[in-house]
Amino acid sequence: MDIISQLQEQVNSIANLAFNTVGTLQRDAPPNRLSPNYPEPPPAQPTEDAANFSEEPKLMSASLVKAAKQFDALVASLPISETGEEAQLKRIAELQAENDAIGQELQKQLEAAEKELNQVQELYSQATDNCLNLKKPDIS
Repeated sequence: MDIISQLQEQVNSIANLAFNTVGTLQRDAPPNRLSPNYPEPPPAQPTEDAANFSEEPKLMSASLVKAAKQFDALVASLPISETGEEAQLKRIAELQAENDAIGQELQKQLEAAEKELNQVQELYSQATDNCLNLKKPDIS
């Protein structure tokens, strides 16, 4: 997989981790009173998951940090462009000219190959016609 695809995959992974982290925090967070005007929230039922709740954000944040570090490592592995935009545009023009020249050469080769194919087909046609026109020797 190329570096750009790896970066895209890593961004998707970070987004997925962030989405799951926020969703889990919303789902598992104990109720909290928003304003004195609201009634007191019902007390949270102590469950087995309550003990895990304090550890889950730490694990999730560690996963997010690890994914972000992997993303940073991928970004750092990208090649650094040491030339300016003007030099890049010049290089693009050179490559385009080279591509055009090679394209013309390929077109010439294609035309020569088609001409040779037509000659071979004509010779084959003549050979088959000659074979069909041969008479069987008379055996008497």
